[in-house]
Amino acid sequence: MIQAQTKPMSFEEFLEWYPEDSKRYELIEGVVVEMLPTAPHEDLSGFLVAELNFEIRKQQLPYSIPRTCILKPLKAGSGYQPDVAVINREVIVDEPMWSKASVIQNGKTIPLVIEVVSTNWRDDYGHKFIEYEAMGIVEYWIVDYRALGAVRYIGKPKQPTITVCQLVEGEYQMQRFITGQRLESRIFPKLDLTVDVIFQAGGL
Repeated sequence: MIQAQTKPMSFEEFLEWYPEDSKRYELIEGVVVEMLPTAPHEDLSGFLVAELNFEIRKQQLPYSIPRTCILKPLKAGSGYQPDVAVINREVIVDEPMWSKASVIQNGKTIPLVIEVVSTNWRDDYGHKFIEYEAMGIVEYWIVDYRALGAVRYIGKPKQPTITVCQLVEGEYQMQRFITGQRLESRIFPKLDLTVDVIFQAGGL
């Protein structure tokens, strides 16, 4: 259980505090938040990791997907643990905190990051969207399998949606994909993956 905070926590304090247990935590504007993923959430994340790892091997790309890592955005007082982070092994040597704490702070190290939406959907569409864009992460997928996001994000009527955000001239351009459609990715242009197959992995 997270003890009540008396003051905002810095990123460095967050790393020092982080407990060695099986739980996941993020730091959002100085506040520690415990992540409570559901079984479908974990099934979807695991499926995407498996599919992308297969694509990485098939295309012989210089990428890997760590089990866990923490992203340090430009804004102070935050640290995120994405559901899936694709790492560029050719530039990870430039990450000063990687070898000690699995921390990534340069957007060029992460060509793709994926968040599977849960009840804290405002963070995925809000804080993280803004911070990943500012870091310069080229591609960001928001997998909203329960259609929790606001209508302004996923349209009306609300339905399970995958939003692919691609960096164009420093800003994310968003494209929504729904049932019956094939994902389009600049990072994995040969990826043959449909929305239906992804959501079926979560039991939908």
